[in-house]
Amino acid sequence: MSTQDEVKNASAQFYSALNRMAGGDGSEMSRAWSHGETVTAMHPIGGEQVGWAAVKESFDQVAGVASGGHVEIADQEIHTGEDLAYELGTERGHMKMAGETVAIEQRVTNIYRREAGQWKLVHHHADISPAMLEILERLQAA
Repeated sequence: MSTQDEVKNASAQFYSALNRMAGGDGSEMSRAWSHGETVTAMHPIGGEQVGWAAVKESFDQVAGVASGGHVEIADQEIHTGEDLAYELGTERGHMKMAGETVAIEQRVTNIYRREAGQWKLVHHHADISPAMLEILERLQAA
């Protein structure tokens, strides 16, 4: 299998986990991600999470209020090196957050690193979603 195909498989694993999270189950994220202290995420819900514990908590937060969602990557570009690869694209889909449907249409960059022969996500960055932020702010104020 080529390096390109290996990274595509890692991406498919991440987007499978993201879809489970959009349905309320964040448990599969752990398999797609590196668990180091240098992993980072900049989600559509804002903020910057550093380290696996913070990244996992952010996905768990969304999974706790998400349901009925589906997300896919379109316009996917993958560029590979020996032990690092990056992916660009547009995430498209929808999910319900606290019962409100939110459209998903955001640019995304994912960075993967080869660890013990497997490609793991080490960075996820997506555009801010004002609709998601508004829902989360209302939930926190309640």
